[in-house]
Amino acid sequence: MNDVLALSGLGAIFLAIVLGVSMLVTGSSRRENVAKAMESIDRMYAPGTAPPTATTAGDRNLPPVGQRIAGLGRTLTPQRAIGRLQRWLDYAGNPPGWPAERLMEWQGIGLLGGAALGFLFGLAVSDSIAWLVVWTVIGAAIGFWLPFIIVYDLGLRRQTAIRRQLPDALDLLTLSVEAGLGFDAAVAQIATTLPGEVAREFARMLHEMQMGQRRADALRALGARTSVLELRTVATALLQATELGIPIADVLREQAREMRVKRRQNAEAAAAKVPVKVVFPLVLCLLPALFVVVIGPGVIRILDAFLG
Repeated sequence: MNDVLALSGLGAIFLAIVLGVSMLVTGSSRRENVAKAMESIDRMYAPGTAPPTATTAGDRNLPPVGQRIAGLGRTLTPQRAIGRLQRWLDYAGNPPGWPAERLMEWQGIGLLGGAALGFLFGLAVSDSIAWLVVWTVIGAAIGFWLPFIIVYDLGLRRQTAIRRQLPDALDLLTLSVEAGLGFDAAVAQIATTLPGEVAREFARMLHEMQMGQRRADALRALGARTSVLELRTVATALLQATELGIPIADVLREQAREMRVKRRQNAEAAAAKVPVKVVFPLVLCLLPALFVVVIGPGVIRILDAFLG
């Protein structure tokens, strides 16, 4: 009886703290980080980015308490983590409906939801108050950082796709320039012909140049939006060729050749890793079953001989 009363009191204290914090949190103001001349680019190639002064439909639909709970994520997220979140959103391609502000709102909701689930799980598996607090804290931490983990995974997948598609895009860019097209027309050919994330990145770079941005600045932005070393190398080489007056066709031909060599080396490295990766499933899954089938009858006969 005393344990039940203690657990009930702890749960009441936890709910009181959650409600008190949610009432004290105020909505954070939107950051103004893009110029008006570049908002159309963000709407086309980063549809998840809303104008700083706009109010999203989710904010209008949330009740006041829900807005304060969502603001809890904005308040508790460190500034360095916000910068990393925005960078990984760029790596993930800025998925539609996933601006940084919305993810921080989901962090606040995930914090409270994870804490509640951890509290219920602690009640189900243990009678100790210490373990109940531990499971509550673990659930809150998982719920709070889950949006970051999802964005990180999406960013890694997209960068892998860019690395895989880049050699074909660079070959097409080289052929287009050598066939007589200008650099902008060759980039437009990639954006309209090739599917995938590389074409989307080149399309954004082309749109930036059409909006009046210098080619050098557009190439720098292209390299900054990706973590793929090969794409950064291509952007740097094109930037140097633009500033030094080197023929772009020669630079693209050399970069395409190096990219094909790099792709072959990556394939050989992936093939060399296969035997090491197979060891763990083999040891953990196949060998135990094989031992049971092969050695099991002998063990049974030995036990029967000793026991009989």
